Formats: sequence, C-alpha cells, structure tokens
Amino acid sequence: MQLKYLTGYPESVLNQIRVAISQETLGQFLQKKYPDTHDIKTNKALYSYVMDLKSQYLRQSNTLSKVVYDDKLDVLHQALGLHTYVSRVQGNKLKAKNEMRIGSVFKTAPPEFLNMIVVHELSHLKEKDHNKAFYKLCTHMEPNYHQLEFDVRLYLTYLDIFGELY
Repeated sequence: MQLKYLTGYPESVLNQIRVAISQETLGQFLQKKYPDTHDIKTNKALYSYVMDLKSQYLRQSNTLSKVVYDDKLDVLHQALGLHTYVSRVQGNKLKAKNEMRIGSVFKTAPPEFLNMIVVHELSHLKEKDHNKAFYKLCTHMEPNYHQLEFDVRLYLTYLDIFGELY
C-alpha cells in the first residue's frame, strides 16, 4: 500500500499505520486524539486567526496582504499551505506583497492541524527554506509541531483512503 504522505518514515512505523488502515482503526485513533474541529470557516476569520498568531510571534516580519483558503492548492502544488510573494509595479517602484494560502481541506480539520499549517507558513516569512532555523521557529510557535505534522500526515492518509472524517 502506497502511503504518499508518509514517505521517509521508518518501515516499522509504516507497518503500524498499514495495520491501522486494514483494521479500519486509524479514524478512531484520530478522532479520539482530536475530537473537535475548529470554527474558522471563512477567509476573514482565517485572516484574523493568522494575524493574531503573527502579532504574537513575528511582529517584526513582513506584513501579509492576503490570507485565504484555497480549493485548488493541494491539487496544483502538492502542498497544504503556500506562502507566496506577488510583485507589482506601482509607478517607478516594484512592490512585493506576501500572501498565504491554506488548503481548504483544513476548513473541517481539528484546530491543532490548522495551527500547525499556519505556523509552518508563518515561519516562511522569516525562513524561506526548510532548514534548522525554520524548524526551530516552528517549534517556538508550536512546541508540539513535529508530532502535529506527523498526525496531519496520518489525517491526510485517512482522507485519501476513506474520505471525510469529521
């Protein structure tokens, strides 16, 4: 069984996940660990949520001009969130605007999963690459970042195989 969201994990871990999938207990595991979904359903609410986190941890970083849920994101970019720069010519100056797009799959996800994705994308405001400084910033904003990233991968695997969970 191909587990595309979990490549790179040890075979012993993958085997445990395969067993949970074959016994159809993966969904129960996720629902027990993350019983509720968040109520941030609109782009306006998402923008407010992201800006609150940004002001708490990254006051000095670049501003975000746009934060939205994106229906096409995971299909087009094989990504769950996307941080982009849009450059525009204004008079004789070039203006760059930062935008954040969050995969719409996270509209009906547990709040911890949305938080992990937002923290990941906010970290890109300071660190462009996935390097040691990037992950240090992620864990500064969300101490449980690495466990949540793994659990998000489990969640996406579940969605891929079984469909909606919540």
